[in-house]
Amino acid sequence: MLRSLPIVALLLLGSCGLETRGPLQLQLGHVANPGSLTDDSAQEFARRANAKLAGRAHINVFGSSQLGDDQTLLLKLKLGTVDFSVPSTVMSTAVDAFGFFEMPYLVEDREHLKRIREEIFWSSIAPRAEPKGYRMLAVWENGFRQITNNRHPIVRPEDLAGIKLRTPRGRWRLRLFQSYGASPTPMSLSEVFVALQTGVIDGQENPLSQIYSSQLHEVQKYLSLTNHVYSPAFLAVGVERWESLPEDVRAPIVEAALETQDWVLSSAAQIDRDLLAKLETEGMAVNAADREAFVAASQTIYREFGAEVEGGAEWIERALALGSH
Repeated sequence: MLRSLPIVALLLLGSCGLETRGPLQLQLGHVANPGSLTDDSAQEFARRANAKLAGRAHINVFGSSQLGDDQTLLLKLKLGTVDFSVPSTVMSTAVDAFGFFEMPYLVEDREHLKRIREEIFWSSIAPRAEPKGYRMLAVWENGFRQITNNRHPIVRPEDLAGIKLRTPRGRWRLRLFQSYGASPTPMSLSEVFVALQTGVIDGQENPLSQIYSSQLHEVQKYLSLTNHVYSPAFLAVGVERWESLPEDVRAPIVEAALETQDWVLSSAAQIDRDLLAKLETEGMAVNAADREAFVAASQTIYREFGAEVEGGAEWIERALALGSH
């Protein structure tokens, strides 16, 4: 009996080791700050996914560029060193087709976005990411983009002449603001506050959620409601990493990702209304822009996209036809 005790002890220790090994740990990295729609979406997705995974795996969210900026996260997705990310504009630097969502005044509202998502994105655009090493799991929201600056209100495109404006990395956004007469400067979101504070740039363009959560209103005077681009945010994973996960892990993640897709769109409009009121209360001078003037100044970029990206002209035509007018 005594001689059998060490064997029993080893067996007990071994079983304890197996029990404490825990679920597969998965990382979701993004660049947005706490309180942004992107971070709220990532947290909601992780909550839903972790409940469905029931201990088989656990998704941990790292925001505020903790795991790298947008470009770094795209590389880490391909390498499999980060499991998920939530890229927005930066996707157009990796896959030309995603420049579709850089087209100005293409998306009228969120109901229009739903039709574009179902009839154009999933069938024609998302598959273009696969050969580049990315799998799209859901379309979330970054939002309708507005312009802030410290010089003067932006009412018409010519008001942007000479404005040093931060943009995300993406050639179509650069071309758009160059065509308006601005001096666009690509820059990581994490660098924007200091660049505005020190006068390196005059302004920037972002959805209200990003403006408020990044505290950009503290270093910007004017908020011009241009709604010039609607930016989706995509829940993305590297193709090789995705295919390495067990099916009983992948299926709950997809289910949670698509549930969050609906949650985001149902929450976003109210968030915009609330944040606009806060930004006005906290001292920003808010003005409406001349939409017709901006639309008229944006037509050339449609033709350029259609000529340079295979299928682009057809996608734009179909998207406009899906609108309400």
